[in-house]
Amino acid sequence: MSTYVWKGRTVGGEELVGELEAATMDEAMSQLRHRRIVTTYIRPQRGGLLGKLAQRTGSIKGRDLAVFTRQFATMINSGLPLVQCLEILSKQTESQALRSATSDVTADVEAGAGLADALGRKSKAFDSLFVNMVAAGEAGGILDEILVRLATHIEKADALRRKVKGAMTYPTVVGVVAIGATVFMLMFIIPVFAKVFSDFGGQLPLPTRIVVGLSDLLKQSWWLIGAGLGALGYGVKLFYRTERGRRRIDGLLLRAPLIGDILRKAAIARFTRTLGTMVSSGVPILDGLDVTARTSGNKVIEDAVMATKASIREGETISEPLRKSKVFPPMVVQMISVGEETGALDTMLEKIANFYDDEVNTAVDTLTSVIEPVMIVAMGLLVGGMTIAMYLPMFELVNVVAGGH
Repeated sequence: MSTYVWKGRTVGGEELVGELEAATMDEAMSQLRHRRIVTTYIRPQRGGLLGKLAQRTGSIKGRDLAVFTRQFATMINSGLPLVQCLEILSKQTESQALRSATSDVTADVEAGAGLADALGRKSKAFDSLFVNMVAAGEAGGILDEILVRLATHIEKADALRRKVKGAMTYPTVVGVVAIGATVFMLMFIIPVFAKVFSDFGGQLPLPTRIVVGLSDLLKQSWWLIGAGLGALGYGVKLFYRTERGRRRIDGLLLRAPLIGDILRKAAIARFTRTLGTMVSSGVPILDGLDVTARTSGNKVIEDAVMATKASIREGETISEPLRKSKVFPPMVVQMISVGEETGALDTMLEKIANFYDDEVNTAVDTLTSVIEPVMIVAMGLLVGGMTIAMYLPMFELVNVVAGGH
């Protein structure tokens, strides 16, 4: 199967763009004709870096998907036919990628496919959590209720994701500014001082010699340093794509000072909220754990959840493998154990998720308050240290001149 990018217009004259999967171009055009779309342009999706960048640009934001899901639930609850709901959604959603995916889902449903099956064919837009919950809603005849739960889940997950990203933004920006200022001084400011010092003669102070040496190294070998850092970054990226690499790097991130605590709490909140939402919606526990593991975002958490799935398949409890993994705090394990024993696992998971959402907010606020003065002091020491190092020879020169008089 290949992905084809197309442009066309409906019989009413509305212009549309999108992408679809088909074995051949003829089959792709046949699908578009079946949807009563007059094709004006169609080609295979670009591969390589440009194609990946285009794909990322067309990604669907969490808030767009949440609005889409809540509107879908409202229309289903109002008694509108499924195909009509999808047609309305495909026209009014602001996201081009989501509009295209919904248009394809509409065509599949019109052709006789079930809603969950049609959504599953657009995995880039609707993940396995979305598909499994819709399937449970269709089977139980409560699709509108499931969509409301799903919309709430997406909203809270998106808020958590933005909170964690916000925690990373400040230190990243300050770090980039500090590195940029350092490189600028070493490349353009220090050489001016070095030329002046070379005319003085004599032995320069050690701090000055170190700074001038770093400046010379950067000026002469900047391309080699840049290539080395690029190769290192690419090597880490390739290593992370392997099972062992993901496990090692994700484990290090969870143990990192300050940031690791936030990532762990965010992962626990994501795990408990996703599993709780699926269990309360009637999704089988094994399917729920499978989806939760794949959407955990951390290999260490994923391994712990998959071990739990294997344990349940053998007739054991959820809590015991989580306790053995040593990834989840004792409080979380105990609350899940109580939820299993009382038959209120979904309620208990929701309580844990709400608690850790608050914990993430508190941890992010604490990190921001701690890291801001630390970064400012670090920048001051870095830039101030280089400035003092360059002025030391001048102080010594003044002392020599004063002594001579």
